[in-house]
Amino acid sequence: MEFRDFNVLPSCKQLAQLARKPYDLTAPGALGPERIKQYTASVCGFDFLYATQRLDNRTLDLLQQLADEAGLVEQFLAMKSGRTMNRIEGFASENRPVLHTACRDIFSSAPCNPEATSQAGEQLARLKNFLLELDQGKIVNHRGESYTTMVQVGIGGSDLGPRALYMALKRYQSAGRSARFIANVDPDDTAEILDNVDLSRTLFNVVSKSGTTLETLTNEQMVRSALEDAGLDPARHLLSVTGAGSPMDDPRRYLRSFHMFDYIGGRYSATSMVGGVTLGFTLGYDAFVEILKGAHAVDVAAEKKDVRANVPLLMALVGIWNRNFLGHTTVAILPYSQALLRFPAHLQQCDMESNGKSVTRKGQPVGWDTGPVIWGEPGTNGQHAFYQLLHQGTTVVPAEFIGFRQSQYGRDIDVDGTTSQQKLVANMLAQSLALAAGQENDNPNRRFAGNRPSSVLIADRLTPFAMGALLALYENKIAYQGFCWNINSFDQEGVQLGKVLATLVLQEMAADSMGKGGVLDKKSPEYTFLKTAGCLKNPQE
Repeated sequence: MEFRDFNVLPSCKQLAQLARKPYDLTAPGALGPERIKQYTASVCGFDFLYATQRLDNRTLDLLQQLADEAGLVEQFLAMKSGRTMNRIEGFASENRPVLHTACRDIFSSAPCNPEATSQAGEQLARLKNFLLELDQGKIVNHRGESYTTMVQVGIGGSDLGPRALYMALKRYQSAGRSARFIANVDPDDTAEILDNVDLSRTLFNVVSKSGTTLETLTNEQMVRSALEDAGLDPARHLLSVTGAGSPMDDPRRYLRSFHMFDYIGGRYSATSMVGGVTLGFTLGYDAFVEILKGAHAVDVAAEKKDVRANVPLLMALVGIWNRNFLGHTTVAILPYSQALLRFPAHLQQCDMESNGKSVTRKGQPVGWDTGPVIWGEPGTNGQHAFYQLLHQGTTVVPAEFIGFRQSQYGRDIDVDGTTSQQKLVANMLAQSLALAAGQENDNPNRRFAGNRPSSVLIADRLTPFAMGALLALYENKIAYQGFCWNINSFDQEGVQLGKVLATLVLQEMAADSMGKGGVLDKKSPEYTFLKTAGCLKNPQE
């Protein structure tokens, strides 16, 4: 398969010319009913409304051409089949397939990669049996009591996705079951959790692919110490999700171990056992399967070549139009659902760790912009915080709104003829229209320029199926953008340098605590930082 640089694709020149005078959302009749209907696409219960983007049919035709020239759908299918997509040609790299979609391809009669899907099915069956044993009272604590809480101990992809999904779906959690999460190596984070759970009825799910993640192992040791201090056997309270054969794949130290695989990147792992164990424990096995079904349905829909009918591909191309041709450097993810409180944080990692790259898949410097800065908070809270900048600031920030027509709990109140949920949705739609159309006013302080692009994803209700679909929409959008930019969206070398330096700094601090000379050159910036920050008790001059 030929990987082509973004800037040599013929459609790029035409799109750049078109971007000199993009569609004017503030023009009279620019947002008429016909345009809004025409610029709506649907997938798996979600409607994608993008009439409030600065594009027209000519733009869409060229974006279709761009997708075809880059072979985006072909690359997506190659990824799903198990081609080695995580690589840099001619340079040392992870050099492995990318198969997070295999976790949910279990519903297909002809899975794209039968071996990976079989492994995912085996782990899912193992999870089902474990949850059944818990429900039947076959796995209990030392007093014969059931476990009521699961604490997931992990960081990055071993925390953000599972945490975001759990918070999104707490409405559906089983009676008497709940979850907490420990990620930060800050000891106060761990201490607060340990002080607020009943240790005797808590399972700790420690997640690390390598079994050597510094933050996770440190937090695990704090957990083990707390259990021992309470007179409890850690081996009856700790689970692990790790690579087969890792130091954490040890039945002597863990009640049960589940496996994760090299071909599933951490930020794409929420539908593997990384998310499955805690989500299965709290929501139930059937609800976790519904998450997988929603994600699988989107994975299948993402195979369509017609960009107007392929929502994740369409979202990706609209983002490329905004990033590369209109020059916008950031994207705000704005869920109008309090349950999605941590979903923007998950997307920060998923998008920015994936597409925050500056070399191509051939190891050459890119000559075009890649991933934007991703951020966001739920509405309507954000309207009373940072929306001032979105409407009238000097930086244009494309926005992606996410909302639901019905609430999860179904409890609401009618005030002045409308319910709270109706007010929530009305605010979301109004913000999208206001950003697009703006407002003229003789008072310059009350003038809104408009032409600020946004889109809306809206579904009926946030259910496990809908959450799985929403997750896969963004995972596939991110992968499609990386393919188009000809970058490797599946490694994270940029995370490593800080880890290496942190190890050296820790060695110096450990040596200092023992009154010994450390490993750092006393003239190095690392040593100077430590000394200036007051972190050395016995600085060796």
